[in-house]
Amino acid sequence: MELNITSYCTIKNKIIFVNGKELSVPKQDVASYFFADAYKHLEINYPKFHKMDNLSKLGIIATEAALKGSDFLQRNSPESVAIILSNKASSLDTDRNYQNSINSKDNYLPSPATFVYTLPNIVIGEIAIKHKITGENAFFVSDGFDPQLLVNQAQISLNQPGTKAAICGWVDYDNGMADALIYLVEKASDSIKNINFNPLNETILTQFYK
Repeated sequence: MELNITSYCTIKNKIIFVNGKELSVPKQDVASYFFADAYKHLEINYPKFHKMDNLSKLGIIATEAALKGSDFLQRNSPESVAIILSNKASSLDTDRNYQNSINSKDNYLPSPATFVYTLPNIVIGEIAIKHKITGENAFFVSDGFDPQLLVNQAQISLNQPGTKAAICGWVDYDNGMADALIYLVEKASDSIKNINFNPLNETILTQFYK
């Protein structure tokens, strides 16, 4: 089975690249400003975005950038698309924020809005809800970017009946550091013959992530 990457986005040092080309998003050191500017630049219409934690915002921004200008969701029905993501920090950044809301005995105020994001796979849920994707999904936590894991999981997923494509990648946010690689994977077919694509393999993912 031949799998191809038909579009990808990388985010490093709060700079967004789509298929290797930098987007003209204003450079911001503060994560909240970066996410707000990226949201406007990509013309995302999803009010819930502003209530999300930073990990979910990063996942949404990277996914929207990879999808922008692509017919990926037109070629593949929502039930045939899988989502496979990974990172190293899990939801630690949000976990700290929630812990801060319950630390003080005198000002004990647990935040349900923060608590709901204290699992890393919530970012998958946000992507799936926005695009009504109902295919299988999985989130993995590893010590570092693991291209072999991501390739293997995509191959396993797309070998399943009914799965034709996948949104895959690395989405990691911790202490203000946003690090992401999102790529769209599709089976070889006549519908993507005229698209500039890369074969899915560990070497390609390593090159993209650098």
